[in-house]
Amino acid sequence: MYFALICRDKPGHLETRKANREAHLAYVAETGVVVQAGPFLDEAGEMCGSLVILDVADKAAAEAWAANDPYAGAGLFESVSVQAWKKVVG
Repeated sequence: MYFALICRDKPGHLETRKANREAHLAYVAETGVVVQAGPFLDEAGEMCGSLVILDVADKAAAEAWAANDPYAGAGLFESVSVQAWKKVVG
C-alpha cells in the first residue's frame, strides 16, 4: 500500500538538512520501500521540506519509517503528515 509523507522543515533549519542529507539518502536506499521522493523548494530555490512516497504494509509501517528517518532524528521537521495515497499516473 502506498503512503505519502509530507514533511515540512522547521524554519531556519537548512543547515540541519544539509548536515544529515547523506544519512537520509543512505536510509532511503537501505530500507528499499521508497517509491519516489524529493524536497520541496521555497521561493529562493532552497530545500524546505520533503515529499516521500512509500510502499509499505500499513500506516503504522509508514509512521515507523518516518520516525526512523535520520532527518526526523536530527529534529529537522516542524510537521510530518502520513496519508494513504493512490497511484493513478506514472
